[in-house]
Amino acid sequence: MPVESPGESDLSSHDNETPHQPPPSLWPIGFAVGIAVVLTGLVVSTVAAVVGAVIALVFGFLWVRDVTRPVRAPAPSVEPETRAALTSDAPASEEEPATYGRNTFLAGATLGLGAVIGGVITLPVLGFMVLPSFTNQHEPEVDLGPIDEFPEGEYVIATFLENPEIGEVSRRTMYIRNNGQLRGVPSFTVLYSRCVHLGCPTQPNGPIFEDEKSTFDDSVVLIPTLPAGFGCPCHGGQYDTEGNRTAGPPVRALDRAEFSIIDGNLILGTFYSVAKVEGQGARARIYKYGKMPPGVHVDGAEAWLYPLEVPR
Repeated sequence: MPVESPGESDLSSHDNETPHQPPPSLWPIGFAVGIAVVLTGLVVSTVAAVVGAVIALVFGFLWVRDVTRPVRAPAPSVEPETRAALTSDAPASEEEPATYGRNTFLAGATLGLGAVIGGVITLPVLGFMVLPSFTNQHEPEVDLGPIDEFPEGEYVIATFLENPEIGEVSRRTMYIRNNGQLRGVPSFTVLYSRCVHLGCPTQPNGPIFEDEKSTFDDSVVLIPTLPAGFGCPCHGGQYDTEGNRTAGPPVRALDRAEFSIIDGNLILGTFYSVAKVEGQGARARIYKYGKMPPGVHVDGAEAWLYPLEVPR
């Protein structure tokens, strides 16, 4: 009488009896990394957010495909059981429809319910975290008064309340020069006074004529000046009359503001950052970028270390 070895007995007792757990998968990790990149990109860079979304979609698809593989797998072919034909003429029974086990149903229901709960919890949190970074970020338009108050070829220090409802805490300072006209269109150089190193207020390197100041609309003060450039007293940053950095730690030229002429008045618009300026006055060529915080490079190899901005 043959005797079964212990190994043979163990194998025979477990053949197709114990369900096999799916092997460990890296798809959830890749999906989580993609979501993290999306959340980071929403704050720092649109390009990073798009890359994160692609990563999350790819790994999410692979994850779902891996989880649903047992459901999608074709049923194993089984040889039909042969029995002796019955003498009765009863019709053959119809083929039973394919069914899925309880484990498959519970796994799918758990994934679906988890996705719904995650969305309900995550979307409001993302809204409160991310939306404030994209709303109310534009500077309000400010009327600085008639362009006649800005003598051609001379700088004027213009201080104004960016938001009169808030009061003096919103006072800003710009250096404005009337460049005359270029092809019949008025041209102005509008420099923001904040140093692009750490945001300290700069000062004109030249006389300031306080006795000639004028006011407009009780909130705008215009003071003539004759600068040879601009300097920051905090850390020694120096700029020329076009705002280009000439010395010290600043990483780019002074920021500027767009302007428009409405009913003969000079109106300030959106602020923007500048890498450098070539030329002077109305014929200057400005390398213009989106508004960036102080200390951030906008061009060169260093700019890759910061959120991406497309030059305009």
